[in-house]
Amino acid sequence: MTTFDDRERAFEAKFARDEDMAFRVTARRNKLVGQWAAAQMKLTPEETDAYAKAVVQADFEEAGDEDVIRKLLGDLLAAGVETDDATVRRALEEQSVEARRQLMGEA
Repeated sequence: MTTFDDRERAFEAKFARDEDMAFRVTARRNKLVGQWAAAQMKLTPEETDAYAKAVVQADFEEAGDEDVIRKLLGDLLAAGVETDDATVRRALEEQSVEARRQLMGEA
């Protein structure tokens, strides 16, 4: 029975590590895409930091990425930046790749 118990503990530990990494990648991605959007809106460095944090917080409103996309698209349009849903989604994908690259470099 110990072999099965050991295997179960190993699977549980791997699952926990994978979930932690997925959370960290999403949070980093949201920060990066917030910085991208802030640059589009020509915010100051202080405003950029605050905005990136607000984008990270927006992700906790509902499951999935729609809450973040809604915030980014709404804020960009309100600031007079010509953009659309596809552009925001593309930026989200690009920043996801960058976030994963950055976090893998830290590991």
